[in-house]
Amino acid sequence: MTDTIVAKISALKHKPTPDLRKMWKDLFETEAPRQNRKFLESRLAYRIQELEYGGLKPATIQRLLALGEELDGGKAEVRSRRTDDRPISGTRLIREYQGVEHCVTVLAGGFDYQGRPYKSLSAIARAITGTRWNGWVFFGIRRSGAGQ
Repeated sequence: MTDTIVAKISALKHKPTPDLRKMWKDLFETEAPRQNRKFLESRLAYRIQELEYGGLKPATIQRLLALGEELDGGKAEVRSRRTDDRPISGTRLIREYQGVEHCVTVLAGGFDYQGRPYKSLSAIARAITGTRWNGWVFFGIRRSGAGQ
């Protein structure tokens, strides 16, 4: 990378957000999306490099599109869904049930509730309520009927 490209990319961190939005409009010829600042910085950095050095080769673009088709069959709703919807490790899930507060810690391979490891939130919900529950619904991570 040349010094001027490095300098342009480094300068993004210090620009005010309105300047980043203006820069977006200049480089992409569209309005900037309502994303967070980090998103704008990373996409602008990529665009600066793309304009200087060229983008992906057509064969690479075709290959990526073909791989995407294999994975999602061309369905946009599948493509936009996260494959890993687990909360990140260390997250604490808190639920009050019948006047008692219950706290679950998300682990890399499961969950911890009252010092005991569990493989699923549903098992914890069952331990708390004594009945079968969808653990994701019980802890408010997903609404009832919101499919996967």
